[in-house]
Amino acid sequence: MTTLARAIPPAVFARRRRALLERMGPGSIALLPAAPSLPRNRDVHYPFRQDSDFYYLTGFPEPEAIAALIPGAEQEFLLFCRERDPQMEIWHGRRAGPQGAVERYGADHAHPVAQLDSILLPLLENRERVYYALGDRPDFDQQVMVWLNQTRAKTRTGVQAPTTFIALEHLLHPMRLIKEPEEIAVMRESARIASEAHSRAMRACRPGMLEYEIEAEIFHTFLRHGAGWAYPSIVAGGDNSCILHYTENNAELRDGDVLLIDAGAEVDGYASDITRTFPVNGRFSGEQRAIYELVLAAQKAAIDQVRPGRRFNEPHDAAVRVLTEGLVALGLLQGDAAELIQAETYKSFYMHRTGHWLGMDVHDVGGYKIGDEWRVFEPGMVTTIEPGLYLPVGGQIIDQRWARLGVHLETDLDERWQRIGVRIEDDVQVTAGEPEVLTAAAPKEIDDIEALMRR
Repeated sequence: MTTLARAIPPAVFARRRRALLERMGPGSIALLPAAPSLPRNRDVHYPFRQDSDFYYLTGFPEPEAIAALIPGAEQEFLLFCRERDPQMEIWHGRRAGPQGAVERYGADHAHPVAQLDSILLPLLENRERVYYALGDRPDFDQQVMVWLNQTRAKTRTGVQAPTTFIALEHLLHPMRLIKEPEEIAVMRESARIASEAHSRAMRACRPGMLEYEIEAEIFHTFLRHGAGWAYPSIVAGGDNSCILHYTENNAELRDGDVLLIDAGAEVDGYASDITRTFPVNGRFSGEQRAIYELVLAAQKAAIDQVRPGRRFNEPHDAAVRVLTEGLVALGLLQGDAAELIQAETYKSFYMHRTGHWLGMDVHDVGGYKIGDEWRVFEPGMVTTIEPGLYLPVGGQIIDQRWARLGVHLETDLDERWQRIGVRIEDDVQVTAGEPEVLTAAAPKEIDDIEALMRR
């Protein structure tokens, strides 16, 4: 998590905590552990990235910490964290310490994490409900059970132990799904940086380069702006563009192939998520252009559905209609478009959904259905819109016209259609009116891409 400059002010974190405390009600306590610091190999750890729920409520960027939220208590926000240690800070960097947790991160009171058991245990006494991320961290589940049993052991003295344990996500994740204005501002900045990175990749690309050289251009842009990556970048040329989560990024880029790049930045914990596809040599072939224009039309139809009152499935349905009708027109699917959609035959070339929630996690929290109904879009939600078509070596044309007779016909794709994977992905905010494409600065019109690559 990049924290060179905190973009979300402390007052926002305090506002979130107040909202959660109101939802929890009296007689409850919420416990949130920070993310652990994980070893990569001997004496080396993976770069630390804070747990999203913990960071959303506290803004605290360190490991080895526990937050406790207690509605109605004199001190509603307690933070347990590492103490200041000059020797350790020489080796591993500065710590906030309990005093810094209060002064800089808004804790009502902070304690050394070494005192967690002795201080937290009395706070569980006579609480009815405990909220925490059930099942997310087996080690923390075990610790909560230890605290529970220790509290139960005091029942003969009149102490009541908690009787109800509730997954915190039921209260917290609906809050995270609707972005606050401060969050949208940070996501715009993340989108701006990622858009610049994609433009830089287009300008740099030449036949004969290696995929990781383009990845280096992207990462350079992220770092130059004080951002990190939101997820490992996909830089996939030629037939690799048909592998949805390709991350080897080590093949040579061939003249005549397309290059698909799926890369997003992270700023103060907030992700962007962009995919662009363009020709390695800067000029779309006829077949590449036909597939690209079809995916772009599907994406525009899907984006138009990202409006208040529409349901989450409607962008996907719109994209599927455009893609299926277009594949039939190109002769890559054969049969009636409506029947092909009903039979999901399009999945031979388009096998994923059209979007996902975006925020602190690149696949952000929030249910996609409420009961049996798809969730309705509301202002403040942010979703990706990312249709695609994938025509790999060995791909086949499916003829659905004979399916009624039980005959399944497939023919090999002509070579000129092979090695073409196209995905176009943008980040779209639901507003009270027109959808806002946060990533609009990343070129996606064919003329704009080719003009940029000629520079």
